[in-house]
Amino acid sequence: MSILAGIDIGGTKCAVSLGVMGDRADERIEIIAKRRFATLSGAEANIARLLSELEELLAEAGQANAGHGQLEAIGISCGGPLNSKAGLILSPPNLPDWSRVDIVTPFRERFAVPVGLQNDANACALAEWKWGAGQGSRNMIFLTFGTGMGAGLILNGRLYSGTSDMAGEVGHMRLSPTGPVGYGKAGSFEGYCSGGGIAELGRMEAARLFKEGRTPSFCAEPGAIPAITAEAIGEAAQRGEADAVDIFQTVACQLGLGLAILVDILNPEVIVIGSIYGRQLPLLERVMQEELQREALSHSLSVCRILPAGLKEQVGDYAGLSVALNQLITAD
Repeated sequence: MSILAGIDIGGTKCAVSLGVMGDRADERIEIIAKRRFATLSGAEANIARLLSELEELLAEAGQANAGHGQLEAIGISCGGPLNSKAGLILSPPNLPDWSRVDIVTPFRERFAVPVGLQNDANACALAEWKWGAGQGSRNMIFLTFGTGMGAGLILNGRLYSGTSDMAGEVGHMRLSPTGPVGYGKAGSFEGYCSGGGIAELGRMEAARLFKEGRTPSFCAEPGAIPAITAEAIGEAAQRGEADAVDIFQTVACQLGLGLAILVDILNPEVIVIGSIYGRQLPLLERVMQEELQREALSHSLSVCRILPAGLKEQVGDYAGLSVALNQLITAD
């Protein structure tokens, strides 16, 4: 048995997890320990805390069960942009003060094992491919569909990250000339299919309804429009409120358009969609499938499955571990 460590770095929280892998042949893994803490101010403080937390978890794992084995690799998941080959984090939007931070070297020097770095979409793609809904496939796309919209690409049985780690930035695709803004672009895939985009659609709809003298189901008064969230709209839609359901039908339609582009270009076996898609599947699936049938090449679509994330809300917990496993595989 061997131990893998996963590091997740985010704008609001960081996490460290340990996974035990019994047999490299089937690559199954069990998470045995995890710690989280609120992201601190400055890269150095966070790196020091992550190193300390990992050391403590390894010590506790060794005391609890000597049969767990030794640490074999560490994987780090973080929002981009980054340089995975050089191990550098390059000022992600949620970590603006992390400018050219070497995140890999401190872990490699402290623990003397292989260390890998990937952006969070790629890391989640690896996790779903190894342990989630994409198991057994050779061509898989993972879509985050959370705060933003990004993709991780598994092509011909390998992670594809592009020339400068920018492959999979599907949220930047423009789906319509106008619309909610996401990734700095009106009418983009992220503008329609993300938590921020859904909230903006809700604000636009609320302003229209108040102007007509009506009160939207997800906003009590005009002064509350800036505070509208995707969660509030989703709750109203689940109650069957027509105005909120209409917003999710718009989202579902645009999701189908975006998926059709990916199906036509990449011809995947499976597209796995995380976060909001899994939570709101009854609101999104039918309209999305109808639009996808209209827009995608039928021969390509016939071999592609669209699935919610198999790891569900735990996909982030497995993300760093999947990067660690990928580091071992590619080093062999």
